[in-house]
Amino acid sequence: MRKLKLIWDFRGPNANKTAQHHEIHLKEYIKLENLDVSITGTETLNDMHTIAFMVVNENEMKPIRDALKPHRGQVYTE
Repeated sequence: MRKLKLIWDFRGPNANKTAQHHEIHLKEYIKLENLDVSITGTETLNDMHTIAFMVVNENEMKPIRDALKPHRGQVYTE
């Protein structure tokens, strides 16, 4: 089963803190919806750009995408 990484981009001097806060909401959504999702996180790309992400199975992506509206996505490789 292919996994997809749903990504939210945050830019600016507070990008890191905003992305970390967004990850908290992603985890809350996972718990609320009883999803089988165990991979979330943040990655700092530079001092003005940090992403928050969650990894989902491709067959479960559409309703999650529609509900959470990520900025972009990509195939997840470990």
